[in-house]
Amino acid sequence: MSEVTTGKQQLGVGMVGYAFMGAAHSQGWRTAGRVFDLPLEPRLAAVCGRDATAVRSAADRLGWAAAETDWRALIARDDVQLVDICTPGDSHAEIAIAALDAGKHVLCEKPLANTVEEAEAMVEAAERAAARGQIAMVGFNYRRVPALAYARTLVEAGRLGALRHVRVTYLQDWLVDPAFPLTWRLEKDKAGSGALGDLGAHIVDLAQYLTGEHLTGVAALTETFVRERPLLSGSSAGLAGEGGSGTGPVTVDDAALFTGRLASGALASFEATRFATGRKNALRLELNGERGSLAFDLERLNELAFHDHTTDPAEAGFRRILVTEPQHPYLAAWWPPGHGLGYEHTFVHQARDLVEAVAAGKALAPTFADGLQVQRVLAAVEESAQKNSVYTPVPPL
Repeated sequence: MSEVTTGKQQLGVGMVGYAFMGAAHSQGWRTAGRVFDLPLEPRLAAVCGRDATAVRSAADRLGWAAAETDWRALIARDDVQLVDICTPGDSHAEIAIAALDAGKHVLCEKPLANTVEEAEAMVEAAERAAARGQIAMVGFNYRRVPALAYARTLVEAGRLGALRHVRVTYLQDWLVDPAFPLTWRLEKDKAGSGALGDLGAHIVDLAQYLTGEHLTGVAALTETFVRERPLLSGSSAGLAGEGGSGTGPVTVDDAALFTGRLASGALASFEATRFATGRKNALRLELNGERGSLAFDLERLNELAFHDHTTDPAEAGFRRILVTEPQHPYLAAWWPPGHGLGYEHTFVHQARDLVEAVAAGKALAPTFADGLQVQRVLAAVEESAQKNSVYTPVPPL
């Protein structure tokens, strides 16, 4: 695939991992400079994966100039100034720290790591790198949905007043079938956790981003509904068997349900599950404040519902804001009003923001410290769920 050359100084990007998330990131890097007037030109220098044939095919398909089979070799390339990490969580810390120590900027997919200790080490490396002018960012792409970025401006402007409630759910159903194989996302040593880290990380980050507050305490329940699954041929779990025959244990949660309290005293509730039959990627949230409320549904991601509680009660209620106007975040560069964007555009916006931050030499949220804060919440949820005692109500007299 040919590259567009603008004559600008280039920012060479090297990406580790090329599956679903790698494809989404590639779309962002390919497109950002074609839509936005960027100070640097992103160049897709090299992509890395363990299988030489598969990664070369991915490079050709996704638009990368070269392919590597060792992430250390990718980091060492002179034409790579930014390393984009799209691998399972068990490798995030090692790759990110090595890249930062080698003088590279880093974008790391969420959740930042598999443990708080790994995340803390990554933050320390990011702080060392920041002194040299390097950027380290975690990829919470939903912050780059224009409607959610606009929602943040409404909260910052005080349109909701003092917050009372935050409700967030992220529902999927791709694990309902017990015959679905034991992929890496179902193994704790690779994924860290299940729905909690995969989906819960997003909704914890969004709650803290939109409110501008940290969670100060949580109480949780988690459950694994299917505890054994067929081994995936060729997976690490399947190597001990005959071509992946038999079953293996699921070592992560299938669902997490927890409540929390924000620093202001506002109450929050969260649900993350991959067992909500009929729900494919249903991320929904609502914030209620003394002066108003807002609500968002990812399945209608160009819309924001807003209620202004200071208006005449006779006309009160939620109204639909179509977030496609040029004054809304990111949208001046896109289509005429009313022409909606989609999921993939969040990665374009992420790439745009990161390129501009690198050019300006300024930190960009969500930082690794933000990722660590989310990791601490996830760890607290797991600890609460493990220690939780279920009390039987006293029967009526």
